[in-house]
Amino acid sequence: MLVPFRVLLPKRIFEDAKTEQEVQALTKEYMQRYPHYFLIYIENGFAICERNNKNPNGG
Repeated sequence: MLVPFRVLLPKRIFEDAKTEQEVQALTKEYMQRYPHYFLIYIENGFAICERNNKNPNGG
C-alpha cells in the first residue's frame, strides 16, 4: 500500500538551483537517500512522496 509522506528538503536545494528543472534534479538526487520514497511533486519546501511499505525481502 502506498501512503503519501512529506519530506522536508534542505534549503541548499533551493539556494543552489537557478531553474525549476534544477530544483527537480537536485530533489531527485537528494531523495536517493530514501530508497522507499518516490517523489510525486514538490510543494512549499517539501517533497511530497509515496512510501512503499512492503518489505523488499518478501516479508
